[in-house]
Amino acid sequence: MVSFEMNDRKKIGLGLTGFGIFFTFLGVIFLFDKGLLAMGNILFLSGVALTIGVKSTLQFYMKPQNYKGTISFGVGFFFVIIGWPILGMILESYGFIILFSGFWPTLAVFLQRIPVLGWFLQQPFVRSLFDRYRGKRVPV
Repeated sequence: MVSFEMNDRKKIGLGLTGFGIFFTFLGVIFLFDKGLLAMGNILFLSGVALTIGVKSTLQFYMKPQNYKGTISFGVGFFFVIIGWPILGMILESYGFIILFSGFWPTLAVFLQRIPVLGWFLQQPFVRSLFDRYRGKRVPV
């Protein structure tokens, strides 16, 4: 049985993931600063590994259907490190969308339950976008 308890390791992992997203955001705002982008990537990856575990993280990134996303994310990370942050962020963004596209249905349900945002997302023209992805399984 899978345990969904929030222990200290998962709390630290969520914090690192949040800081990784924050540093990546700052790196983009400060005109693709490669230092901030690299720190954001490292914090994000270590946060994911601590949140769901190292074994689950490796299994997620090494699934055959995730190879394209993993490779583009890794090549983008490499480009950020060597000093080509714009090309690196384009590749990383593509890889992120490919890797985490299975989580969009779960995110859509969560967003629809937020009070003001949920009302907006229940409108027919927006709801049709979310209905396309309903019924798919979450990849982890």
